[in-house]
Amino acid sequence: MLGKELSGLCRAEGLEFIGSDRECDITDISALRSFIAGTHIDWIVNCSAYTAVDKAEDEEPLAFAINAAGAGNIARVASEAGARLIHISTDYVFSGDGDRPYREDDIANPVIAYGRTKFAGEEAVRKECPNHFIIRTAWLYGAYGNNFVHTMLRLFKERDSLNVVGDQRGTPTWAYDLAGAIIYLMKKDCSGYGIYHFANEGVTDWHEFACEIYRIARNKGIVQKDVEIHRVTSDQYPTKAARPKYSVLDKTKIKSVGVSVPEWRVSLLRFMENS
Repeated sequence: MLGKELSGLCRAEGLEFIGSDRECDITDISALRSFIAGTHIDWIVNCSAYTAVDKAEDEEPLAFAINAAGAGNIARVASEAGARLIHISTDYVFSGDGDRPYREDDIANPVIAYGRTKFAGEEAVRKECPNHFIIRTAWLYGAYGNNFVHTMLRLFKERDSLNVVGDQRGTPTWAYDLAGAIIYLMKKDCSGYGIYHFANEGVTDWHEFACEIYRIARNKGIVQKDVEIHRVTSDQYPTKAARPKYSVLDKTKIKSVGVSVPEWRVSLLRFMENS
């Protein structure tokens, strides 16, 4: 989802890049070294992750291999190559028990396997590559891959009513906007290394998010029938991995370096107009 957006923006900006997918095994550091051998690299952006949140409860060793050990391998190779690293992390490093937007210096306290492996990845990046940016994001959607917007649009066409959780608060984030923030940091040659938060502006819940998707879809003729969207609680829609009740991220730090952060409804409308 993010890698394809980033590749497209790199092409649009005229930035030379090498893209990779599963043919480059990040759990094998020798494979990483071979992949970049003989190539001058200024930046490495790690968009890879094990993101199956519920499956991670049963597959934590696999999630750790990708999200933690793999991230550490990338960070070590970046350091060896003299490259700067941008590593993507998540709001799930926090417990979700807060009541104000999480800042970069708030204590991480992941409570599920996915969050634990992602936080371990952050620690590996900090250890292996001093010249790094860790960007935590949340509720990511976009043109590529499975995500909440695509799921809702499919369900609106298949069903006359559906239930959506309304007691988990956060901020939807368009992958295109996150890719733009990454491009900005690279083009500005930023050196203020450390952790940054990036999500779109505003606060909502999954039910309100679904209703906004439906409203736009009806206005644009993407969905042509009435659908009832019922608000339910997390207890009424149990998942193997407990989702955070509150995962709003404070974006003050990343805005202070000049990164633009659009409001979530504005970005959702732009996304759906271009889909």
